[in-house]
Amino acid sequence: GVDFVCFDAEDWGFPEWETGDDPGDTWALGSQFFAANLPEGYEARYGILLDMVGGEGAKFYQEGMSMELAGDLTSRVWQAAESAGVGVFFPKSMGGYVTDDHVPVNNIAGIPCTDIIPYYKDCPQSSFGPTWHTVDDTMDHISRETLRAAGQAVIQFIYQ
Repeated sequence: GVDFVCFDAEDWGFPEWETGDDPGDTWALGSQFFAANLPEGYEARYGILLDMVGGEGAKFYQEGMSMELAGDLTSRVWQAAESAGVGVFFPKSMGGYVTDDHVPVNNIAGIPCTDIIPYYKDCPQSSFGPTWHTVDDTMDHISRETLRAAGQAVIQFIYQ
């Protein structure tokens, strides 16, 4: 089967530049709890985190933590995107490193998990895109094509 898990409290953490310390486990609180409290007998072969996959002009580069913690899975998902005909949205090159919900799933639960997250390499506002955490982060800036590409890649991966 396929399980869908929704996490909350991802952005609760303390940034290093604010505290001067290692942010430790202050980020991704929902996924930390999930990963540490799996139901008895629960097994998962892998996880695919979909984060901000609807932004206009988004490209999903291979995220650094995903490559380090679940490189084989990440490569297979990007290959599935190519097979589904949406490879243009999934460049096979590195993006940035993101502390996100896939990290506790990998590190605490031991479930290989990759992060499909946009990387806007030439965006001066943020590598997460021009509307990220702004008042312009509205439904008007959601792209059907980008959502479709992410969905097709995941569907192709599941069924291939």
